[in-house]
Amino acid sequence: MGRFAVASAFCVLAAASLSPGWVWAAPQHVDVRGTLDPALKAEIQQAIGPPPATPASRLDASRRAREAGETAIAVLRSEGYYDYVVEPDIGDGDQPQAFVTVTPGARSKIADAHVEWQGPAPDPKAVAAAEAAMKLKAGDPGRAVDIIAAEGRVVAALRESGYADASALTREVVVDHADFTVQPAFRIAAGELVHLGAVEVITHGRTNPKLVARLAPWKVGDPYRPKPVAELERRLLDSGVYDRVTVSLAPADQKVNGTRPVIVSLADRPKGTLELGASYSTDEGIGVDSRWILYNRLGRADTLTNIFRIAQIDSRAQSQLALPDWGRPQQTLTLTAALYRDDTPAYLLWGLGAAADLTHRFSKTSFLTYGVSLDGTQTDQKESEDFIGLSKYRDLVIAGGLVAFAVDRSNDPLNPTSGWRLDARVEPKAAFGKGPVNYLKAQAQVSAYLPLGQTSGTVIAGRLKLGEILGGDIPLVPAQDRFYAGGGGSVRGYGYQEVGPRFPDNNPEGGLSLFESSVEIRQRVTQRWGVVGFVDAGAVGTNVAPDFAHPEVGVGVGVRYDLGFGPIRLDIATPVNRRDGDSIVQLYLSIGQSF
Repeated sequence: MGRFAVASAFCVLAAASLSPGWVWAAPQHVDVRGTLDPALKAEIQQAIGPPPATPASRLDASRRAREAGETAIAVLRSEGYYDYVVEPDIGDGDQPQAFVTVTPGARSKIADAHVEWQGPAPDPKAVAAAEAAMKLKAGDPGRAVDIIAAEGRVVAALRESGYADASALTREVVVDHADFTVQPAFRIAAGELVHLGAVEVITHGRTNPKLVARLAPWKVGDPYRPKPVAELERRLLDSGVYDRVTVSLAPADQKVNGTRPVIVSLADRPKGTLELGASYSTDEGIGVDSRWILYNRLGRADTLTNIFRIAQIDSRAQSQLALPDWGRPQQTLTLTAALYRDDTPAYLLWGLGAAADLTHRFSKTSFLTYGVSLDGTQTDQKESEDFIGLSKYRDLVIAGGLVAFAVDRSNDPLNPTSGWRLDARVEPKAAFGKGPVNYLKAQAQVSAYLPLGQTSGTVIAGRLKLGEILGGDIPLVPAQDRFYAGGGGSVRGYGYQEVGPRFPDNNPEGGLSLFESSVEIRQRVTQRWGVVGFVDAGAVGTNVAPDFAHPEVGVGVGVRYDLGFGPIRLDIATPVNRRDGDSIVQLYLSIGQSF
């Protein structure tokens, strides 16, 4: 029993055994026979095809049996069986059954896996990282897929160590039939250690190349790493102002002072888009709005959004400028100016305001925001009795601050089936004018999603929201800053702002504290359709501490239709403890789950 080398042939057979094209091009309708492991038999049978069919002739059956044998050999080699016996054959008759009898023999084990450097070897640290990345232990099954994957990990480890041009040459795999071992030798060309150079921008658009260079998460001369190069591409794509972004290392013959430049190619989106929309709900009425969005007009990946909306509750003309990577990467400065009118059951408000927010992103779904705002407002608080200077109207200038935190660990923004979310915000405010007051408004909401079963066909979802206002009382706290509850995103079964204390004329008073909770059972019925049962509860109190003892409760059911990117939801709910003025039922139609 001697030794022999299997090099190119091994590579071809291993790749073929892993290729879907080879699997499904294999002959069909052939039985696999013989004494072998059930899992291995199933793998061979799947590669060959479904159960037998009647061949057209004995010649056709023989051809199918031979091709099935070749497929079985490829599978056996890919799984580390090299001492196999494969016997294709056919049955009796003019249209015989084709079959293949397989005796796998002993499974070969990994032995002496090593790297052979083609050209200069990398530095000792990179050599150690490459050898550790193989993860082929002596005695493991000699599966071709594991050997090929190990080679890929070696190359990836070298590139992670700064050898950007590392590549794998033809590997050599020796199979020893005497002791049933497989001895892989990976032939790797590491190339030279690469140092990152300056950013070179290729664009016909408006982007300032200096801005792109400032976004690079490396310094000129740093060793090459794949992640920083990919991070620059992600930062540019996150701005939303480019149709196409590519970031790549310049070829080796374009080195500058021993470094390799990084080439950034940018294709701008159209200069602007116009969006038109309309909405309607039973508790918030009808509305129409338009958005005129301008991209990258300042040459720094900026977005200017101009909104004009006419609606029953919220009408406004607003401009908002977003400047990404302000001061440092992953930090966005947002400047907003707006003229607005809010007509709610609790108050009628005219206002002119400006705000500046700075949002830092810690991860894809975690944000911390700081902000300041200044608003001039005139409010008709719709109170049955005026508590502020014996006048129906209240004119104020309100200066505010903001600290907000948001993290989303759910698996889907519109239709979560697992995970959790947390949002919290604190707003200190000072109101000047008719009834000056200083106060602090704080609120937080957490929601969680628990799937039942492996397919997540049933999901239990829960939500809890708490809020309180410190330092002011009613009626001094402006009506627009008080807490209200009721409606589709709050306590279903009640109309907009209908939960909580009311004046004698039945208009909402608002409160200094808020409590809301929801529990839903979401059941998927078909691939597209689902049903929901829910209970919502909430309370608005005139004291700082939330009132948990006397909540107003709504119950209901709903249907969901999955559009692919998210569900359309239709909910119908009724209040459990209905008061004068409350409707028997409320209907809510929207996109996405309620929370």
